[in-house]
Amino acid sequence: MAAYGRPTLRDLFDESPTPHIAHPPRTHHRDYYLACDGSFRDSGGGLGVVIETRDGQCVARRSLPDRVPDNNVAEYRALHLGLDLLAARAPRDARVGVLIDHDDLAANVNRAAIAARQPTLGPPHPYRVPSATRHHWRGIRARIAGFQELRAARIDSAENPAHCLANAPEQYAHVNREPARCLLPGERVEETTQIPPPSRANRHGNANASD
Repeated sequence: MAAYGRPTLRDLFDESPTPHIAHPPRTHHRDYYLACDGSFRDSGGGLGVVIETRDGQCVARRSLPDRVPDNNVAEYRALHLGLDLLAARAPRDARVGVLIDHDDLAANVNRAAIAARQPTLGPPHPYRVPSATRHHWRGIRARIAGFQELRAARIDSAENPAHCLANAPEQYAHVNREPARCLLPGERVEETTQIPPPSRANRHGNANASD
């Protein structure tokens, strides 16, 4: 699904940095992709979530009005909502890619993902979590630990397919009536071939190197 004219979540994830985690371009190692966003306004904010499988099938979308004290709480609530939706639809051995346009939240998610794999060592750097989000952060960490693997990529707000859902929930309310889906992505293919960069491809002057 190219949400609202934007690339698929898999493409966005593959082109974006993942704070604290080295991110080789191996998108087939993600089974599901989740984009989320939260908005805050004095008149009322919103939460937006888009979830796709690796092969671009839409699993779920949400566009909900929400009243929160600030933007930080909105972002954490949106991610908590998205992870809850995915956990109800995906197997526990799923590998998940999360797209977030909030710097600190993306970094915290990856710290928590590392800590979940090394519980005796904890996160590589301390969490920086606003106090008003602590209850949602507890739920987010529990969801992160419930998947086989999860990492977050930092994207720009303008590229986030969940942005419009969070900022105009009255306009996109129809997505909440879409039927529930529990979709499994296509068979996971593990990449074993190492492709050398162009600077090394012709190192030995092989006449067939460009074939």
